[in-house]
Amino acid sequence: MTDLVAVWEVALSDGVHKIEFEHGTTSGKRVVYVDGKEEIRKEWMFKLVGKETFTVGATKTKATINIDAVSGFAYEYTLEINGKSLKKYMENRSKTTNTWIMTLGGTDYRVVLEKDTMDVWCNGQKMETAGEFVEDGTETHFSVGDYSCCIKAVSSGKRKEGIIHTLIVGDREIPEAVE
Repeated sequence: MTDLVAVWEVALSDGVHKIEFEHGTTSGKRVVYVDGKEEIRKEWMFKLVGKETFTVGATKTKATINIDAVSGFAYEYTLEINGKSLKKYMENRSKTTNTWIMTLGGTDYRVVLEKDTMDVWCNGQKMETAGEFVEDGTETHFSVGDYSCCIKAVSSGKRKEGIIHTLIVGDREIPEAVE
């Protein structure tokens, strides 16, 4: 019998991670799985509320599951990433990263640009990149398989919008994904 009480999907630079939490409300058992791998297992805990902290992904991002009593024997489970609620973290992340999903030669790729560091990730791997200044902004070049890729960074001309990042593979512009 499983005591699975919560499942979350968390999009990080190195991929989308699945976090599952089992909570035995009679035994106090707590089990955390990240991408199907057991990260934490605690049996026979007398305190049924509290928190479990662990890391997720290649960048060892800090995650915490909070267990709170709502009423009687009902519990609420919330996930925090880097100290922020999952919703806040994802809202902030959409401002600090760009994500593109594409298929090249029959293979699916997820490319993520971290705007603060200009790091580029593809399917969980941090890519070797070469940056250069061009007339209207910058270009960050990298390869995916046999394909040469370029992320162009150009000013929008509007302060609120800031810099516009565009992924170009060959001579094709890849539309940005919404995660």
